[in-house]
Amino acid sequence: MLPVKKTKNRVDIYGERFRTRAHQLSPGLQTVLQYINENREVVLECTAMEIAAATKTSDATVVRAVQALGFAGLRDLKKILSQWFDPVMTSTEKMCTTVSELTSDVDSSIDFVLEGHRHACEVLSAPHNRVAFSQAVSLLLEARQVAIFGINASGILADYTVRLFNRIGQPAISLNRLGIGLAEQLLALQRGDVLVMMAQKSAHREGMTTLREAKRLGLPVILLTNAMDSRFSQEANVTLNVPRGGENGRLPLHGTVLVCLEMLVLSVASLASQRTMKSMKRLQELHKGLKSGTKRP
Repeated sequence: MLPVKKTKNRVDIYGERFRTRAHQLSPGLQTVLQYINENREVVLECTAMEIAAATKTSDATVVRAVQALGFAGLRDLKKILSQWFDPVMTSTEKMCTTVSELTSDVDSSIDFVLEGHRHACEVLSAPHNRVAFSQAVSLLLEARQVAIFGINASGILADYTVRLFNRIGQPAISLNRLGIGLAEQLLALQRGDVLVMMAQKSAHREGMTTLREAKRLGLPVILLTNAMDSRFSQEANVTLNVPRGGENGRLPLHGTVLVCLEMLVLSVASLASQRTMKSMKRLQELHKGLKSGTKRP
């Protein structure tokens, strides 16, 4: 059994109960409880049926297992688990942490960003990432349409990448809204599409909902992440390791993700050169027609 953990002086209630009680239960209940213990962040977004599917048990077994540790039900368990995790740092907190660590001169800021990108470029060009890039590009070349998922700052990158793909003749859409807006965007997904996801460790609802819809439609998933052990990594067909910095609560660098996205677009453009040139030529013709002073037919 695992020892009791503490986070910022908070007792790990689930871990303590699991350690002291699980060995008294049946193998089926132990299987469920072990899965919950090892996949706490994922469980926060799961239903009893999803946990049952992951453990090859039943939803009734999941509920019995949770109650055997003294929780009223799955909702009560999730409340306890969510309290165990450290609060997610806001962008304001990350900026303050980063600025406080930099000396008050321009060079320290320049070095922080350049060192982050230098490391990212080394990782992006590593052999394992080159193999993954090749696999990703092969999927993109066969795509009916490319869907780019990203929320918050990554949503801006999604829109930019969609414009690049459309320019080279590869239809693309953004999946970068929240709530009902994202649901509306997901309606545009069809079989034959390829999903490109920008996601990190947190198994948030937007990402998991998008992933489930992609799975339902049988869409290949290309993941851009620095969290190689996340739930998203487990579900992706191809995972590209994209360092962003941000360790120890510091500000992550989104430019490294942009580098990766532009590498994908340019690779697709070069391997489908005839389509790219045809689309760019048509783009130029359309743009020319929009310039002031151009005679209309």
